[in-house]
Formats: sequence, C-alpha cells, structure tokens
Amino acid sequence: MKAFTTGPFTGRHITAIMVAFFGVVIAVNLVMARYATSTFGGVVVENSYVASQHYNKWLKEAAKEKALGWSAKAARLADGRISVTLSGAPQGASLTGDAWHPLGRMPDQPLNFTAQADGSYVSSKPVPAGRWRLRLEARAEGKKWRTEEDLL
Repeated sequence: MKAFTTGPFTGRHITAIMVAFFGVVIAVNLVMARYATSTFGGVVVENSYVASQHYNKWLKEAAKEKALGWSAKAARLADGRISVTLSGAPQGASLTGDAWHPLGRMPDQPLNFTAQADGSYVSSKPVPAGRWRLRLEARAEGKKWRTEEDLL
C-alpha cells in the first residue's frame, strides 16, 4: 500500500503536525478564556470562608421563611417600573428589594415599593431594560420573608 505522501515521512512533517496541533489547542483555550472572563466576573460572595460560617444560620432562616407560605410574582410595567403581587402575606406588609444584573455588567438598582389599592406593590423608579434578578424582602407583623425572582 502506498502512503498519502510521495516522499519519506521526516522530522519536519512531525514538527509541522505538532506545531499545528498545539497551535489549535492554545488558540481555542485563549478564545474560551476570553469569553469566560468577559461574561461573568466569578464573584458570588466576597469571602467564601466567612459565608460558610453563616451557612447553617441561613438554612434555618430560609426554613422559617418557607413556613410562612408567602409568595411573590413580579412583572415589568410598560413604564419600566416593577409590579409585585404578594400572596399569603398579611395586609400592610412592607416590601423592599433590589434588582441586580446576573452578569454583573450594571450596578445594582435599589427598589422601594408602594402598596396599591389592588394589593400589589409598584416600584418607585423604573429598572433599565434587560434581564435582571430581583431580591425582594417583605416584612409584616414582626416577620421577615425574602425571595429572588427573575425579571426578563
């Protein structure tokens, strides 16, 4: 059987193959590293050790909040403000929160909500267009409840 080449396979051939192979691998790694660092900063908590010390406390708080049975549904209004409907919460509950960009490209937007006649809450200022994550905190009768909602 005859090989694909007409001449002998030399050291120059293997060198060219190795350089091409590792060149492709390095190029792909550089492209992927660039995409990874430009889309997500990687900071979830400032200090993971300190966060780990509070983990069990956070789990207990979350169990208490879940036992309250409250829920929230958020929607963007035409003017960019946020409307939140609380279910299960007592009348007169206060609602605060903030909107944060999931990729960290825009600064957090603190939100204050005003109760409406229909029982819903509307933010006092609009949130810029795009994908946001809402951290909501409701307080009523000495109880605190927190949740996170996606806002598309």
